[in-house]
Amino acid sequence: MKPRQKRLALIVGIVAAVGVAAALVLNAFQSNLVFFYSPAQVAAKEAPVGRTFRLGGLVDGGSVQRDGLVVRFVVTDTVKSIPVRYQGILPDLFKEGKGVVAQGQLGDDGVFVAREVLAKHDENYMPPEAAEALQRAGASNQKIGETVVKGPKP
Repeated sequence: MKPRQKRLALIVGIVAAVGVAAALVLNAFQSNLVFFYSPAQVAAKEAPVGRTFRLGGLVDGGSVQRDGLVVRFVVTDTVKSIPVRYQGILPDLFKEGKGVVAQGQLGDDGVFVAREVLAKHDENYMPPEAAEALQRAGASNQKIGETVVKGPKP
């Protein structure tokens, strides 16, 4: 091979390696991407079927049922409500009427099966996605509006 052909082969090899590496990184990124949906969006069939996503809103009052480690509750955005089933230990701050984000998949029966449940960390904080979804849904609760505007206390 001539030096020119060797250089061309080296450049083609480097470009191919960079292309393969970029494809692998983008594939890994897309498979780990988790989107947030409100109960109204899930009820409107905007949530992906068979894929993991996050469901956020408020825990509906009187909806928490415990059976050992299995917990059933309802997440609402004041417009629509979605039943949730979770097996595991809930965060200490998990309470009825408080903000929650659950990560999992929607079952064929319409019940959201959560693998992870996140609760707010203080009295003035709500996950931004959940607060925005509640605000979009037309929640009239003044405290929710203040939470969105103020955010967490320092």
